[in-house]
Amino acid sequence: MKKLRKLNIYELNRKSIDEYRKSPKLQVIVVLDNLRSLNNIGSIFRTCDALNVESVFLCGISATPPHPEIHKTALGAEDSVSWIYFDKTTDALKQLKEKGYEIFALEQTENSLNLQYFDPKANIKYAFVFGNELKGVTQEALDFCDSSLEIPQFGTKHSFNVSITAGIVIWDFFSKLNTKKKVLE
Repeated sequence: MKKLRKLNIYELNRKSIDEYRKSPKLQVIVVLDNLRSLNNIGSIFRTCDALNVESVFLCGISATPPHPEIHKTALGAEDSVSWIYFDKTTDALKQLKEKGYEIFALEQTENSLNLQYFDPKANIKYAFVFGNELKGVTQEALDFCDSSLEIPQFGTKHSFNVSITAGIVIWDFFSKLNTKKKVLE
């Protein structure tokens, strides 16, 4: 059996915050529609950093950095990932529409598209809207969305934790684009 050796911090070739900010980004905006958990917000920042997401839009009751509870799970990603705060999620979505983004809610709706059938295109800008831990994406926000995506589930629960959902969706998007062409060379 082959022995495994854990890489040390210097072998990971991590970018500095400045290098990260200058690096190519996925054409993805993550919109947080009234998230109440600062740990979820921090975790989503960390996922966005890991996969080079363009920006996070924090909306409504979603807390903003700097905050020790966000930092606890973001581990500094709140400093590297670009973010903007909006009082209303609809204001964020209006801005994204004006800039030509296709907006997808992560929500169970009448016509949700199963995530495994989502086929992102490299030349389109996307925004993914993630909703409140209890109420999901608001109807007002849904009214601005082009479509909704749903992650297939097979157990007794009908939802994932929002930070888990964000990780699954952003990774799915990243990996599908990378199989078509190298996105972040």
